[in-house]
Amino acid sequence: MKHIFYTFVLVFFMAGCSNAPQPPIQLIDFSDEISVKKLGERLIDLPYGLNPLEPNQDEAQEIFIAVHGGNSEGYEWIHPIKTIDSKQKHMYFYRWPDNGCFQSSAVELANEINNLLSQNNSYKKITLMGHSYGGILVAHVLKLWSAATPLEVHVVASPLLGTSMLKSICGYEPIEMLPNNTSLFEWRTQHQLDSAFKDLPEDPQQINIKGSLITVLPETYKGNRLGHNWSISWVADEAF
Repeated sequence: MKHIFYTFVLVFFMAGCSNAPQPPIQLIDFSDEISVKKLGERLIDLPYGLNPLEPNQDEAQEIFIAVHGGNSEGYEWIHPIKTIDSKQKHMYFYRWPDNGCFQSSAVELANEINNLLSQNNSYKKITLMGHSYGGILVAHVLKLWSAATPLEVHVVASPLLGTSMLKSICGYEPIEMLPNNTSLFEWRTQHQLDSAFKDLPEDPQQINIKGSLITVLPETYKGNRLGHNWSISWVADEAF
């Protein structure tokens, strides 16, 4: 009877350990031996706010922040974050409630960045990369920027022109020109190949922002159709 009891306790303990919550994902966890789907689940499971993906690095000269789009599963960011990472960059992932309007999350991100800069004045540049709806958020951070540190913003497959819903519900107004000390790079997918945009009567990526640098992505990436989610990987490979 004792043997049965101890066996039950051991099994219960092991089951409890296997169900224990994992610590927040870090770049060191981005293993090729783990599926990007699994890694993506852990990435998108991070709490709302600005999440560091690695310990502080004394040699880091730049803050890089990845900002996901609506209904993201996280997996589309695994290869780009691994590829863009370097000793000079301190990598972050910004998790935000993408099922609502973007303005308050943009204000929170801008405040988080200002807090980082106030703690460490050695950073020479802040880089934001927003995908899809996340591009709307980082473009709004552009409007708020007043720091002396240069801000570089990349929007990937993002509907910067806006949609009727964004305009009516969230009061979205596209940025028209860049503030001082900032730069904007637009990476646009091809309208007919992007599953998020192809059924819309016009391409919501098509907008004229004074000072913005525009690149139209090719039709394929590594032999696959270059659509909405693959776009981040192409930019990571080709621009960084």
